[in-house]
Amino acid sequence: MPKHNAFNQGFNRLTAATVQKINDAIIQAAVEDGLEDGNKLRADTTVVESDIHWPTDATLLWDTVRVLTRLIGQLRKIVPAGLPLFSNHKRSARRRMQILQRMSSAQRQHQQVPVYRELLKITQEVLSASRRTAVATEKLAKKNLTDPVTIAALRRQIIHYCAIGDRVLDQAERRILKGEQVPASEKIYSIFEPHTDLIKRGKVNKPVEFGHKVFLAESACGLVTQYRVLDGNPPDEDHVESCLKTHKKTFGSAPEVFATDRGFDSTHNQKLCRKARIACASIPQRGGIKTAKRQALEKTPEFKKAQRFRAGIEGRISVLFRGRGMKRCLSSGKQRFDLFVGVTVLANNLLKIAELLDQKHKPHRRAA
Repeated sequence: MPKHNAFNQGFNRLTAATVQKINDAIIQAAVEDGLEDGNKLRADTTVVESDIHWPTDATLLWDTVRVLTRLIGQLRKIVPAGLPLFSNHKRSARRRMQILQRMSSAQRQHQQVPVYRELLKITQEVLSASRRTAVATEKLAKKNLTDPVTIAALRRQIIHYCAIGDRVLDQAERRILKGEQVPASEKIYSIFEPHTDLIKRGKVNKPVEFGHKVFLAESACGLVTQYRVLDGNPPDEDHVESCLKTHKKTFGSAPEVFATDRGFDSTHNQKLCRKARIACASIPQRGGIKTAKRQALEKTPEFKKAQRFRAGIEGRISVLFRGRGMKRCLSSGKQRFDLFVGVTVLANNLLKIAELLDQKHKPHRRAA
């Protein structure tokens, strides 16, 4: 009998590239079994959230102070002698973070800068003391220590969080003290998940999301034939060309019906669909005044039917979120994030193929 943690150990050995190949093999097997023909394709993007709290400069500085203080405390228990003095500033840092969090918008305009200066000074002192401790630990490592493996692991974590703390410190100084507009690509939103991106999709109920944008393409039978975890917040129109190429590579030809929302519309994409000889490219025009020819096209029964077909991918995203747990990734690190999305899609495809096989082999009853 396998041990109770055998599945977890096997899962930890998986990589995102391996899961991607397994998904591709499953889709190819479904094509060979006649479960999917690839005549219809619909695409959309969504956001999978990272497991972080709402980021502010104050909470990021507080996270840096408390995490480094905790790691230094663990290190001093193992190496009680020979380390430089390290003062515990958690209480003073937490007090200033709470003052900043409780300020109103009017108070922040005149009162937040002095408090931020104090919090930045405390964070800088903690970073400097942590680096001195890491250097001293490296010198002590040459001696006969009781637990060199644990000490080396703690030292690596201290160096890692010091590097992230420098980014948090620089970001807060530029934004609060110098009044700069820091680009989103240079910002950090969590010291635990530094790979997290800020995504704005124009949603009224959720204008800002923290995580990664994910591209999904689904067939008519409910199989997710393509998925990609994207970096940053690229526009949806950038994915049409690669989507059609991948579909043609998998199924041997372009789909007869290709349906997306208006975010995928562009002149270049319309030309690509005509060049690929797609019978019905149902991509509504995005903004601007429609010509008479364009209005007539979007009012045709084929175009409207394809748009109703496109709406089905919203249901698939809901199934992935609520039924497969893809709404929020609880794993740590970008590699585990990519693996989490791939495994979620894999679970969906396996269950869908099982359902299709069950329907295929199920005896049909005669009508009474």
